[in-house]
Amino acid sequence: MTVHFIGAGPGAPDLITLRGRDLIAACPVCLYAGSLVPAALLAHCPPGARIVNTAPLSLDQIIAEMQAAHDAGHDVARLHSGDLSVWSAMGEQIRRLRALAIPFDVTPGVPSFAAAAAALQAELTLPGLAQSVVLTRTPGRASSMPEGETLAAFAATGATLAIHLSIHALDHVVADLTPHYGPDCPVAVVWRASWPDQRVIRATLATIRAQGIDRTALILVGPALAAEGFNDSRLYAADYDRRYRPVGDAPRFPE
Repeated sequence: MTVHFIGAGPGAPDLITLRGRDLIAACPVCLYAGSLVPAALLAHCPPGARIVNTAPLSLDQIIAEMQAAHDAGHDVARLHSGDLSVWSAMGEQIRRLRALAIPFDVTPGVPSFAAAAAALQAELTLPGLAQSVVLTRTPGRASSMPEGETLAAFAATGATLAIHLSIHALDHVVADLTPHYGPDCPVAVVWRASWPDQRVIRATLATIRAQGIDRTALILVGPALAAEGFNDSRLYAADYDRRYRPVGDAPRFPE
């Protein structure tokens, strides 16, 4: 018996890995975060599967479901939205499972920031403008921010920021970032990235407004979002000597 933590992706039901889909189809128990995981993914569950929406459950109740499945010898598909590596609450669950000696594994999913970038048709790292993407958030009731992890500190790097769980604090975000990026820095708000009712708002730090959006939105900030005058990377330059395209009489990587 194994608990399979599965990243269910950002919203579109076909943005799930083949491994994740196949694990769902093989598990007689499915625990899913119903507030964000699309119901269409549950169609992959086998006939007669026990399907539990964990949105109204406490951590103790979720672990009790896993323990009951373990006692019955049933594999569990545990679905969380996006990718499990950030803000998934997986860490506290696997800590409990380790203490109970219940086996588990992790299957990654498409993260929301990647779906938002796809909606914008944007590369978030452009030569000469930004070579880093910072995934962060503002403080919330569920989680405070460690000292030093401030928007101003991240903005000072000039990186592209992907600010999660913070649309309700948009005015605070703008106030913290404007001194570092300037009022003309491009901003995008992507609501429900990859869902059928996805919305995209493009603006600048000086002009961005939430326009009635109060949750399930990602804020992206940085010069790479609207850049046209950036340099080409060296990767595909004709004179760039690389292992798969040697250049000159004495290439760095001779065959």
